[in-house]
Amino acid sequence: MNIANIKKTGLAATYKGAEILRQYFGKLTGVMKKGAIDLVTEADLEAEKAIIEVLHSAFPEHSILAEESGLNHKNSENQWIIDPLDGTTNFAHELGIFAVSIAFSYQNEIIHGFVLNPVSGELFTAEKGQGAMLNGKSMSVSSTEKISEALLVTGFPYNHPEIIDTIMARFGRCISASQGVRRLGSAALDLCYVARGRFDGFWEQNLKPWDTAAGMLIVEEAGGRVTDFSGNPYNIYQKEILATNMNIHQEMMNLMKY
Repeated sequence: MNIANIKKTGLAATYKGAEILRQYFGKLTGVMKKGAIDLVTEADLEAEKAIIEVLHSAFPEHSILAEESGLNHKNSENQWIIDPLDGTTNFAHELGIFAVSIAFSYQNEIIHGFVLNPVSGELFTAEKGQGAMLNGKSMSVSSTEKISEALLVTGFPYNHPEIIDTIMARFGRCISASQGVRRLGSAALDLCYVARGRFDGFWEQNLKPWDTAAGMLIVEEAGGRVTDFSGNPYNIYQKEILATNMNIHQEMMNLMKY
């Protein structure tokens, strides 16, 4: 496996996806629904198609797991995990909080993560064992030590009406315990903002692999901790994710109990 080529190709695919999103931003001709509040646009579809073309041209034998087209080449130990537009609802409403998120895994371990906000131009990257970066400069999680001094971020799953009591109970406890809670609408960026130290903790449930694959690695490489709500090791197929600066992790786990 040529790590340098993996990184080069991943970056190229990320920037290609972002280019297409910028072309469509504010110019959508229609929005489709995958569920009651789960949207998909022509931008999602075109960006994903372009990203896959870049990856397949360099690595035709690699597996790809993408939000809109699913899984192909199932037998490869090399896999790209793609969210062409994380934050589609924001995008559709012309809010500039969305991202292209791409991760590369080898034998089911995330090795590279790339998250790019096409509006701000912020590129968050990480390589396993090599740290995390924002636009090429090293970054790390915050040093906040107490939940009472922490700014948190969360998201609500698409099926939130079915589990609203659980969601609001956790939300209420976190608001009461912290300096505040934000809800931005892009899990990939939420994770990257934890890695950058803008937020001290993030939690959400019922996310998909493409929502968290890149961001999870970026948080860990920035010195943070990522688990499920009970503190068990996190993998991208789990239904719960808790990411913090490490220092407030136990307090956050206590708030997650239901």
